[in-house]
Amino acid sequence: MIEKAESIPAEVAERRLGTSDRMDYMDRALLLARLALVHSSPNPAVGAVIVKDDVIVGEGYTQPPGSAHAEIVALQQAGERARGATMYVTLEPCCHHGRTPPCTRAIIDAGISEVHISIIDPNLRVCGRGKAELEAAGIKTFVGDHEEQAQELNEAYIKYTYTGLPFVIGKFAMSLDGKIATKTGESRWISGEQSRRYVHTLRSQIDAIMVGVDTVIRDDPQLTARAGLAGGRVEKQPLRVIVDSKGRTPPTAKVFQVPGKTLVAVTKEADPERVRALTEVGAEVVELPAKGGMVDLEELLKLLGQRQIVSMMVEGGAAVFGSLFEERLVDKVLVFVAPIVIGGHGAKNPVEGKGVEKLSQATGITRVKTKMVGSDVLISGYIAR
Repeated sequence: MIEKAESIPAEVAERRLGTSDRMDYMDRALLLARLALVHSSPNPAVGAVIVKDDVIVGEGYTQPPGSAHAEIVALQQAGERARGATMYVTLEPCCHHGRTPPCTRAIIDAGISEVHISIIDPNLRVCGRGKAELEAAGIKTFVGDHEEQAQELNEAYIKYTYTGLPFVIGKFAMSLDGKIATKTGESRWISGEQSRRYVHTLRSQIDAIMVGVDTVIRDDPQLTARAGLAGGRVEKQPLRVIVDSKGRTPPTAKVFQVPGKTLVAVTKEADPERVRALTEVGAEVVELPAKGGMVDLEELLKLLGQRQIVSMMVEGGAAVFGSLFEERLVDKVLVFVAPIVIGGHGAKNPVEGKGVEKLSQATGITRVKTKMVGSDVLISGYIAR
């Protein structure tokens, strides 16, 4: 069932069950869907709201895999009040038997008279069939309400459904002059506290975090989502992925001392003794082909996709970013720009690699957005394809 109101964030809880004022019901459904991001993967995060006589009589969001979908939670809450009511749902209801029965059948049996859908489910087992089944039962259906927001909410699920590969977010913080550390290597903290809280919230919602071995050696990060920084909603830890061609990750690293799993991707150049030491501290070590002197990142993404890693955030280092951008493996960027100037010839840049010779060859970013996060500016956008 839907969580108690006390556990729902303020922006959602301000519209409680039973309100009778006019409101944007699909916006409400999207707010509910965001609550599912912490546990829904590899399923999509979906929100549903049931309205009768301008009053919300049921609402819900996707529960962990194998549990109830958003529509079922909302229908259970509405009970008999669902008959003749209107449902607002952020993704087309499923019409197939998976881990749970089809939502379309439950909607029809409950007597819902009208369904508003943000986007059609790209999963070929659904993909218009759910809508058609509802219409065949005499239920009016409408598609496209808040479409852009719904697509962004499930952008990782959509990419994974089409390609079998995780949605890759490149995230880094830098100074106004484009530096991620001083010439001595000091990098904590370039971004402010509110930016760090923002990142921990993202970590609580994604499946994996990737870094290069140099980042582990230099910064010794935990790479976890911490409840105190993520708003108290950490239901699972992301898989930690270390790109480490030669197996140089120290067995004493903090990533092996905190909750969650760590995967170390190496090549045949890795020393067997180092590999053994890593497995002894709980790491899963996977050998992959080499490309350009480092782990073939495309092959790594394929492996992660096979393991149902739907979303991944890359947090460094510069060599890993260089390869990812050169191979066009990044989908989205999140760049925190701090209001400081570092300077210095030896200060580090966020992206290395071969680079381009002409500006026309540079990686383009589209749908760019900016917003203030504390004193930092967050620039987000998508890689132009």
